[in-house]
Amino acid sequence: MPQATHYDAIVIGTSWGGRLLPTAIAQAGRRVALIERDYLGGTCVNTGCTPTKTMVASARVAHLARRGADYGVHTGPVSVDMQAVRRRKQGIVEGARSGFGGLVETAQASAQQGLDLLLGEAYFIAPKTLEVRLAGGETRQLTAPLIFLDVGLRPEPLTIPGVDRVSVLDSTSIMELDTVPEHLLIIGSGYVGLEFGQMFRRFGSRVTIVQRHPRLLTREDDDVSEGVAEIFREEGITLLTDTTPLRVEPLGDGRVQLTVRSPEGERQLVGSYLLAAVGRIPNTEDLGAEAAGIQLDREGYIQVNEQLETSVPGVYALGDAKGGPAFTHITYDDFRILRTNLLERGGASTLERLVPYTIFIDPQLGRVGMSEDEARTLGRNVRVAKIPMSAVPRALETGETRGFMKAVVDAETYQILGCAILGLEGGEIMAIMQVAMMGKLPYTALKEGIFTHPTLAEGLNRLFMTLDA
Repeated sequence: MPQATHYDAIVIGTSWGGRLLPTAIAQAGRRVALIERDYLGGTCVNTGCTPTKTMVASARVAHLARRGADYGVHTGPVSVDMQAVRRRKQGIVEGARSGFGGLVETAQASAQQGLDLLLGEAYFIAPKTLEVRLAGGETRQLTAPLIFLDVGLRPEPLTIPGVDRVSVLDSTSIMELDTVPEHLLIIGSGYVGLEFGQMFRRFGSRVTIVQRHPRLLTREDDDVSEGVAEIFREEGITLLTDTTPLRVEPLGDGRVQLTVRSPEGERQLVGSYLLAAVGRIPNTEDLGAEAAGIQLDREGYIQVNEQLETSVPGVYALGDAKGGPAFTHITYDDFRILRTNLLERGGASTLERLVPYTIFIDPQLGRVGMSEDEARTLGRNVRVAKIPMSAVPRALETGETRGFMKAVVDAETYQILGCAILGLEGGEIMAIMQVAMMGKLPYTALKEGIFTHPTLAEGLNRLFMTLDA
């Protein structure tokens, strides 16, 4: 058996947290191995946030071009060059990826060779012992008292009958299309299904979204779900809710036929492409967790406590593969918790942290804190403030009046418990609300606050004035 190389810490994966953590440990004077099997930057930079939001921006430009006459601007016919969209997307991805590589190189230099980057796949062969199959074919063994798992998620495959006979797109492969699909069928209506559905509708495709549940975005309040559905229908997207996919089969001309069952009975949908948007699963099946004694749940997620430690002392998990909210900013906060506790001897935890998120449809849906349903289920005495975006002067001036602002407030303490902003730059307005919640400001501070006129933030005055009506 080859001699194992000993490190002070090993980090597997290079998302935001997985890149920053080894840098911080190495700069603290410890020897660190950073292992990545694919591309530096993890899902966000390579197949998630960066490329998808780049393509969302292209789709929005196409949408605005078609609306030019609404603003008194007349253009000719609008067409979309998918190859050019891809090139723009790939250029931004490569820039972000090289930026990650540069940061690692800088960290290696500042740590005086205390950080080793290994390109390959790592798996446990014993507690605190890893084997790494390097990209060049060599195998190495590593040990460390501290090991950090940042292995991420991947798209969940479809399992309906016939799926092995057709080509199915996922959230990665759909971004490599060279042409605009004539008719895109989407199974699932979470973030992936909604963002790609609206994107390709704006590129020029017919789009049909199939959702098992009776409504979209099942974790949101009914009015939020219906608000999104109304926007999608307005843009010509077909929404088939309370509809179950039964089977799929290829047609002779390269198209696919999807058979579904709805309350009205069975029907067949014919599309040029099929996108699976049914969720994501953790990359833990080849990790060797059993050999290490690391506990996984039934779905393969790594179980951790509020300090992100697994069932094995000294082994931690951060990012998406530990379950819970799968957002880049949460991975970054995981890094801060680990840095605080392990390098600064603090006592940070995941308990009671606010989890903001934005769905990058257009208009955006920005969310933080409790929904109205959650607050009432917990028995909280709440008041709800809500105004349409058409009541916000900036929205009127820009011709972006779809959606609404909504906030949930504790009726006794006046504390803001949560909000949903479905509107132009909804994520940015939500962030203002989040800062108020972090500072424990009562809603009256925003009601009486001075915001520049005319900005979207000014709508917060009007929103909270409704509680005094």
